[in-house]
Amino acid sequence: MRANELEEMQEEAHAAYHQGDYSTTIAVLERVIEIAPWDPESRELRAECYIRMGDPQKAIQDLTPTTRLRNDNRAAFLKLSMLHYSLGEHHESLNHIRECLKLDQDDKECFGHYKQVKKLSKQLDSAEELIQMERYQEAIDKYESVMKTEPNVLYYTNLAKERICYCLVKIKLTHEAIDVCSEAHQRDPRNANVLRDRAEAYILNQDYEKAVEDYQEAREFDDNHEIREGLERAQKLLKISRKRDYYKILGVGRNANKQEIIKAYRKLAQQWHPDNFQSETEKKEAEKKFIDIASAKEVLTDPEMRQKFDAGEDPLDPENQQGGGGGQGWPFHFDPFQSGGSFHFKFHQN
Repeated sequence: MRANELEEMQEEAHAAYHQGDYSTTIAVLERVIEIAPWDPESRELRAECYIRMGDPQKAIQDLTPTTRLRNDNRAAFLKLSMLHYSLGEHHESLNHIRECLKLDQDDKECFGHYKQVKKLSKQLDSAEELIQMERYQEAIDKYESVMKTEPNVLYYTNLAKERICYCLVKIKLTHEAIDVCSEAHQRDPRNANVLRDRAEAYILNQDYEKAVEDYQEAREFDDNHEIREGLERAQKLLKISRKRDYYKILGVGRNANKQEIIKAYRKLAQQWHPDNFQSETEKKEAEKKFIDIASAKEVLTDPEMRQKFDAGEDPLDPENQQGGGGGQGWPFHFDPFQSGGSFHFKFHQN
């Protein structure tokens, strides 16, 4: 009686499957597998239903035991490899396709898939190793190769765009980074890493409002320490930029080196030298401007002060000074009007 019941249910399941009623097929096979848990055919059929319904994880759960329930189940190993591959799990994919080739090294389908998975897996591992070694341009090239190797599986093209976005931020190619990160965000709008990296690109571009927006959105998807810290820094930078932004004062980018900063400083210092102006009003305005220029140069050429400023703190803001700045009018040791430096000022007192 039990055997007859099982046979009837199997027939019912197959009939529902052929009619495209996959939910009914799965429901019937639940009962079949309860009675005959080691029947590979029922698990394979249920896995096929899950694949057609877009649930590859459940298909993997059903197919995995079938590889041990048949002496030679190359078809299951191949299908498992393809499912893991489609999910972006290339190492798992490689393991399963190797199992197929152990059973028959001349299996054409398995060997064809093996070559594809092995090539892609090697490129992905190599790209991540290059990132770990901070060889970002080479990593970008490698991820571009990944997109050529596998243009049809969204997971890999999305991952490649995400990592290229990250590398471009690291090498401070600001505008290119913003473009690539924006494309990566369109492809995968819920990816917190992409939003984090684009926020960093906006910071490099001194667009702090957009950086804050991206970090806030990233927190909706992943509220980790790095993102919270990044948001706090972007908010500080936005606050400072509304007071004074030393990069903007000198007209240099956030990735400017010391030589570029000094060159910009010299040019502006010559331009705003108070002796270039006639009226007292103009002289006072020039003096204020020059003090800002000198402040910017002092902060951005001092590694420690620049690091503080980049972290969202103005090292020259009296609010940030320990002990209130010792009562000095100038908030740090350098005063362009008393330094005996290369600029000499001749103020006429009335």
